[in-house]
Amino acid sequence: MNQELLDKLKVISPEEEQILAGETEVQKSIYTAADDFIVDGSQMLDAGKLIDIRPHTRFVHFPRHKHNYIEIIYMCSGTTTHIINDTTKVTLDTGDLLFLNQNATQEILPAGEEDIAVNFIVLPEFFDRTFLMIDERSALQEFLVGALKKNRSFTDYLHFHVSQVLPIQNLVENLIWSLVYRQPNRRNINQTTMGLLFIQLLNHTDKINQDDPGQHDQNMVFTAMKYVEENYKTATLDELSAQLKEPAYYLSRLISRMTGKTFKNLLQTKRLNQSAFLLTTTTLPVEEIIASVGYDNTSYFHRIFRAQFGMTPRSYRLSHDSVSSQDTGR
Repeated sequence: MNQELLDKLKVISPEEEQILAGETEVQKSIYTAADDFIVDGSQMLDAGKLIDIRPHTRFVHFPRHKHNYIEIIYMCSGTTTHIINDTTKVTLDTGDLLFLNQNATQEILPAGEEDIAVNFIVLPEFFDRTFLMIDERSALQEFLVGALKKNRSFTDYLHFHVSQVLPIQNLVENLIWSLVYRQPNRRNINQTTMGLLFIQLLNHTDKINQDDPGQHDQNMVFTAMKYVEENYKTATLDELSAQLKEPAYYLSRLISRMTGKTFKNLLQTKRLNQSAFLLTTTTLPVEEIIASVGYDNTSYFHRIFRAQFGMTPRSYRLSHDSVSSQDTGR
């Protein structure tokens, strides 16, 4: 991280000065006005703001709490240890990212002076542009986006080991710099930067912490979805089972429980979305597109395509070509 920026984040805060002077607990009134310890975004953010940052409070045990916003923690230097949902210990090293949704409980062990973490305080609506930037046709992307939504419960946190991924480090540092120095037009810049960050993270789902026991099932489903993304033409549950060395019935139940879709649903959705993409971006004959996405029964494909999109493949191509012509003024 840029040394000037890191030096600014390392400054001892008034709260930390009191802790160093003998205060043994965090001042809850800074974080919430309620009796239960739910850190309140309305106290952490100025009116009208959708995102801000504050350095993590060091030198003290931060007790069990929740947030009524999405928290993203970036480890600028050193390490911090977090207890998620009372049982899972997550250690963040320099360059790590931790995403916590509004369902997660968190407890943080005392950090030292050189353990500099930044907490992003983010309201859900800040991600509106991010969601638009992400290709909605990917089930894997839906899964990651869904992890941030309060009404989804298949995962409460995502821990990325991305210290060696330069584009991700640069994007996070850009976000921090923009928020610290309050650059002009920062809302547009920050929302776009967050979208680019998510796109990069989707390219590095292999960096999700595989050692967290709380993420075992999640990691298994990520692997299954990535398998479907990369092998949709020939993918089978039996082949996935052999690759993961897990029984097919176990994977089937796990995928259904954590995504609300069966393996067959995921595979069919990917194939149909890929066919829709090819219909609107190429001039390939429909029959070739059907074969390229893994179907050999044309009538079956037409039936499920109509069920998914409400029209035939030919009508779908024509309707999108009409929209494209209007947009370009042809």
